[in-house]
Amino acid sequence: MVGALLAAGAALVAVPVTAAAVDDRQTAVVSLGDSAMSGEGAGSYEPGTEGENGNWCHRSTQAMIHRTRLADRTVNLACSGADSANVSLADTVHYTEGSQARRLIEVARQYRVTAVVVQVGANDDPRFADTMVDCVAAWVNPFGPSCRSTLEREWPARLAAMAPKVEVAVRDVRAAMTQAGYADTSYDLVLTSYASPVTEKMDRYRHGPQGCPLRLADAGYGRTVAVPQLSEALRGVATRTGVKFLDFSRATENREACSKGDTTTGEWQRRLTVDPYALVSGGLDAIGIHMAQQSFHPNAAAHEQLGRCITEFVNARVGTARCLEGPDGALHAVA
Repeated sequence: MVGALLAAGAALVAVPVTAAAVDDRQTAVVSLGDSAMSGEGAGSYEPGTEGENGNWCHRSTQAMIHRTRLADRTVNLACSGADSANVSLADTVHYTEGSQARRLIEVARQYRVTAVVVQVGANDDPRFADTMVDCVAAWVNPFGPSCRSTLEREWPARLAAMAPKVEVAVRDVRAAMTQAGYADTSYDLVLTSYASPVTEKMDRYRHGPQGCPLRLADAGYGRTVAVPQLSEALRGVATRTGVKFLDFSRATENREACSKGDTTTGEWQRRLTVDPYALVSGGLDAIGIHMAQQSFHPNAAAHEQLGRCITEFVNARVGTARCLEGPDGALHAVA
């Protein structure tokens, strides 16, 4: 009996240990969020996102996620106009598309996702697009109150109301990755802020209908106060949710819309842009805001630089950094 047990034990010892299964799926980085992440303003939009059947997501093939160098594949789930609820796991529909976090689960099961980049919040209580429209209206009526006078009263409260909504979205993105089988430490989750689209330093002949119909003081408040405060509110969200944070607030500094006078060369933000082609792709639905949807968004050159900065940031393995232009004229992630 004892001999038999010893023989069995020897047999067990002799069995080789099988190595863990190798994950041979293609690697991928994924972006979620709103217009600034979808590529609004960069042109070259994916078929089906230019107003066809009501889808105005404007996902660009030039979007920043596609300009990263982090994985085999890049997947853009962002949609122009999306708010935090559209990014979250909530049962919402925006421009015909459902929850971005739910679609992330499918992508994360198909590929081995190494990084997820989220940019959201501007379309929640800050109402960034509506705010720009209000500032243009203030320029049209020089005898009325400034856009700045209203924002100074309302902006802090708007940011405070936005923050918990973005927190829910970020936690839902994390939950989506968990559902797809990922440990929190197996990928990078990055929350970004936004770059200022305008500046008070614009050419004095350009802050009009031919480019940037905004009062210089209003544009200055946006660049020096509103956008930095939005960035700090999002930094707080990143801290509370335990994710990485990349600050874009100064990413297009000195390259904002109308900062280069009579030429757009060297600018990284779109000026006021009215696109008649929107009528071709989106039909009568384009009449109104969709014809000017690309206005005051990062252009293709900006997305190339932002993608470069994201790549540097993720590869640096740090928790927070700021995208700043270096002496070489390119954006770099400065820890």
